[in-house]
Amino acid sequence: MTPLAITLVLAAAACHATWNLVAKKAGGGNHFVLMGSLLVGLLWLPVVVWVGVQAVVQWGIAEWLILAASALVHVLYFRTLLHGYQVADLTVVYPVARGSAPLMSSIAAVLVLGETMSFVSAAGALAVVAGVFLIAGGPGLWRQAHEPAQRDRVHGGLWWGGLTGAFIAGYTVIDGYAVKVMLISPILVDYVGNVLRIPIMLPFALRDRAGFGQAWRAQWRAALVVATLGPLSYVMVLYAVRFAPLSHVAPAREVSMLFAALLGGSLLGEGDRRLRLLGAACIAAGVAGLALG
Repeated sequence: MTPLAITLVLAAAACHATWNLVAKKAGGGNHFVLMGSLLVGLLWLPVVVWVGVQAVVQWGIAEWLILAASALVHVLYFRTLLHGYQVADLTVVYPVARGSAPLMSSIAAVLVLGETMSFVSAAGALAVVAGVFLIAGGPGLWRQAHEPAQRDRVHGGLWWGGLTGAFIAGYTVIDGYAVKVMLISPILVDYVGNVLRIPIMLPFALRDRAGFGQAWRAQWRAALVVATLGPLSYVMVLYAVRFAPLSHVAPAREVSMLFAALLGGSLLGEGDRRLRLLGAACIAAGVAGLALG
């Protein structure tokens, strides 16, 4: 990867870790997702107007279809992740999702986008995935899976975490195709995707207007942070995809797991300090391998 791509990925990872910690502390649910999309629509509109209203009016059905597909997969990702948190533990769902997604994204980039990976970059991707699991206390999942009291929740977490990772890989490849092949502006990809999520999520709010109003009063500040840093993070990732292979960028962005652990050690539980340090070393070595590869 180029120095510019690495810088964008690292900055995006810091933003991603920050807004995820804010969202977790806020306890966001379906209403929170809608609030974020509504605020993105308002906050980023001036930027979108400045970047390319003229480009939007020239889009054909292909551009709208791929962005609609991206919006749908993003919603499925959010819904699956939130359901996973309800039926299983964060310490299982989150690392499985974030660890499996880059691996599936890299494989899909090779198969769908025709990218190639050298031995060094492939090893780097695997090192990042391994580091994510180690930071999250990965070996402990194996022990929990064999404890009768924990077995069902761990198995559920593995299932929903893996499905969440598949949806992350799905929207990563769709959006990567949009910016690399169709040459759509990353800002427009993220913005239109957010706006198209509104009609998908709106029925949940209309069925529970009182609950949405209560959520708005309690969580609007956190939603504002997410609506600011979320798009900023993802736009930087999409710009990095323009300068570097998606199969390299997707694993490298998981350095956000390291930032999340540094910003809020309680996010994934305390765990074994030596295991976390080993995981951090794996992620650092993996990103270096992706950069050199």
